[in-house]
Amino acid sequence: MAKVTSQRTPRRYLSRVLDRLQRIRQMLAESPDDAFLRFAEAQELRKAGNLEDAAQKFEALRALVPAYVGLYYHLAAVYVELDNAAKAEEIYTTGIDVAQSEGDQHALAELRNAHMNWQLDMD
Repeated sequence: MAKVTSQRTPRRYLSRVLDRLQRIRQMLAESPDDAFLRFAEAQELRKAGNLEDAAQKFEALRALVPAYVGLYYHLAAVYVELDNAAKAEEIYTTGIDVAQSEGDQHALAELRNAHMNWQLDMD
């Protein structure tokens, strides 16, 4: 009897990500200004390894809804993955400012922590 494992195979995982991405894009066709769907699309692109596309989608969301606090943490992480330190720094700093102005203490703490950890890793 074959042993069953719970680990995802990369191919199976990617297939699921692409399926979710297709469903999200179908919903976006009906609701193109839905900020959550735009965020979800960027996240799925990141999961699929399409970092440049993910950054572009996060940036488009930022232009549409600059107060969408949750995007800054993830967009900064994408820029870190792309080794774009200048953009990562800009996004962390802007995200911290937005979280402060929105009064989102949870996001503020997460952004400050991620920013500090990234700076320490760079040293």
